[in-house]
Amino acid sequence: MTSVLYPRCVVQVCRMFTFAIVIAVITGCTPRTDKQPPAGTTIPAATAPAATTTPVTPFQDETAVDVLPAPEEPVEAIEEVIVTEVAVVEEQPAEADQPKEEANTEGEAADSEDTDDDQFDPTAVVTVEWLPEPIEVANANAENESDMKAYTEAIPDTDVKFDMVPIPGGKFTMGSPEGEKDRNDDEGPQHEVAVEPFWMGKCEVTWDEYELWGLSIDVQHRELARKTSGEEPTERELLVDAITQPTKPYSDMTFGMGKEGYPAICMTQLAARVYCKWLSAKTGRYYRLPTEAEWEYAARAGTDTAYSFGDDPEKLGDYAWHFENSDDGYHKIGQKKPNPWGLYDMHGNVSEWVLDQYIPDYYKQLAGKTATCPLAAPTTEYPRVTRGGCWDDDPEKLRSAVRTGSSEDWKMQDPQIPKSIWYTTEVYCPGFRIVRPLKTPDAEEAKLYEPDIEIIKEYAEAQAGKE
Repeated sequence: MTSVLYPRCVVQVCRMFTFAIVIAVITGCTPRTDKQPPAGTTIPAATAPAATTTPVTPFQDETAVDVLPAPEEPVEAIEEVIVTEVAVVEEQPAEADQPKEEANTEGEAADSEDTDDDQFDPTAVVTVEWLPEPIEVANANAENESDMKAYTEAIPDTDVKFDMVPIPGGKFTMGSPEGEKDRNDDEGPQHEVAVEPFWMGKCEVTWDEYELWGLSIDVQHRELARKTSGEEPTERELLVDAITQPTKPYSDMTFGMGKEGYPAICMTQLAARVYCKWLSAKTGRYYRLPTEAEWEYAARAGTDTAYSFGDDPEKLGDYAWHFENSDDGYHKIGQKKPNPWGLYDMHGNVSEWVLDQYIPDYYKQLAGKTATCPLAAPTTEYPRVTRGGCWDDDPEKLRSAVRTGSSEDWKMQDPQIPKSIWYTTEVYCPGFRIVRPLKTPDAEEAKLYEPDIEIIKEYAEAQAGKE
């Protein structure tokens, strides 16, 4: 069947116009005032401990993370970055924000004069501090890399499943060579990176998975079941339900492209991080977003070519959905050929969030040494890194080394004041896939992967007066 490809600008303008009409009808051209979190949401405004996204001191053991500071000023203004092993002292909260009692260094919530001493908000506490016992799943346990196997995670209390693929540890050359066609300056200089073993999602997170948390479907199903059974919620269920949930979306975030079996899109990086906390609570296994280095290592799958299948973009259609073959939309996961390590849609379909701040010349800080599990820990909301390219991109943007930074423009159609911390509004905005490290991190390392609780608290406070 022959498809008609309209100019990309025409397609995007039509989508934006349609989205604007929907927003106008829903909101009456005014910001929404019904942004209270859905029933069951726990977002304490006063009891959570002060949180910071300032990177902590790099770790010195065999699984150390090389953490280099992201700039506080806009990255465009950076002309030079000093290359060094940096030990960053965490920023202390202002005097007015100091808790009445000294906060526990393990990340436990401090007491507050206007709350009960026993109130507990797991969103504000590092996941590994409260991670429950894992639900038994075949092949999910491994003591070392040689024991790692692919496994299928069945999300408890639901019929939703997803597959995890073992990724061996090792070293690789990150970035692209100067001679690679269509290379961008931020892809170099190339440098050696060492990565620890982990499992990675075989496919991108789907709407079926994401909306269990994002639309509180999991909570609703269990509440309905309890009305029939008369049973009280378990401790695990209370923990799961205490994870902060997003406010309701103000429009159809699929843009009519499909939901069941399709990749979830249009969540912020913060939302993706909180989803990982929820999933960890549900399963008892520690899940998070990948770092940029982990993502490229897995995407390359032992190759050093522009794509995981070679350098010829003419073969891309066998492995990826992109502008020339997508028929103007994303597609169900896993429909194309996988890369050599069994991962689907690493090129195209939807771009994917990783943990890092986007710093154009970040690789200069890593050149000339072997960086162990590097991470540019975010200190500002924009820009942050997405990888892989999407269905709306040309083939050169789907190369393994391509880096893209997020932008405020990704929320430009949000009618709310303040704009949502949970959603982006553009059809090309990213989704994500998850990883699970073989070695569960300690609390200090895990802080790097947590959502920013202060942003969540501030947004909740801003929404509190709205009906």
